[in-house]
Amino acid sequence: MTNYKTELFPDSRIASIDVCEIGKHKHHIVGLLEFDVTDSRRKIREYNKKNQTKISFNAWLIHVIGKTIKKHETASSYLIGKNNLMIFDDINISIIVEKKLDGTKVPFPLVIEKVNEISIESIAAKISMAKNQELTQKDITLQKKAKQAERIYYLLPRFLRLLFWKYLLKHPKFAFNRMGNVAFTSIGMMGKINGWFIPISVHPICFGIGSIIKKPAVIDNEIAIREILNASILIDHDVMDGAPMARFINELRTNIENGLNL
Repeated sequence: MTNYKTELFPDSRIASIDVCEIGKHKHHIVGLLEFDVTDSRRKIREYNKKNQTKISFNAWLIHVIGKTIKKHETASSYLIGKNNLMIFDDINISIIVEKKLDGTKVPFPLVIEKVNEISIESIAAKISMAKNQELTQKDITLQKKAKQAERIYYLLPRFLRLLFWKYLLKHPKFAFNRMGNVAFTSIGMMGKINGWFIPISVHPICFGIGSIIKKPAVIDNEIAIREILNASILIDHDVMDGAPMARFINELRTNIENGLNL
């Protein structure tokens, strides 16, 4: 008989499984993108040399995404009813922070609020604080106390948990309050992977940030080695059509490659 072992994963993984199931039914359009971040990374290094308060590439990237989406608000809007959009004034971005819980590394969501208003330094500080936060089995979201009803979630049978997610998405105010209106997940820091990954999300717009790879590129009609960021983007086609998507992505590319606000 073949030997094997069983391993119990933390309760927080149950929500991830449920999100994947519900997310499969979203009408997301997927884009696989490359951004030349050579100049932006250089500016970040120069900033960190001159300033005591450090910023990370991901903190700056989240800042750029928030600023750009604010100018293209429908990208982060929720569909309500058959043909109405609910567009929130704030851009609240849900990111994933890997934490150790009872010796096991577990991804936990952190919602950074008002990303369109706060500074890069503030975003970096919130991420750093979340990484240093002590967790218990009762925690669900970083930097927010879990309510009693939320703790019961993991005790529910699967069909009731999925009904909860369906209810959440039909009530945008509730959804926005709990998970924001933008998702951001990054595996690029885990190693150099020359490719893309496509996340599954229930958010109106989601970013999957991959690795930064050195590649040859044409700059001023000459070939040069540049730092290229691989990224995927999911945009809900129910709330945004193709032409506005293209204009949004084009402005995002410009802001990322020119080092917005650095």
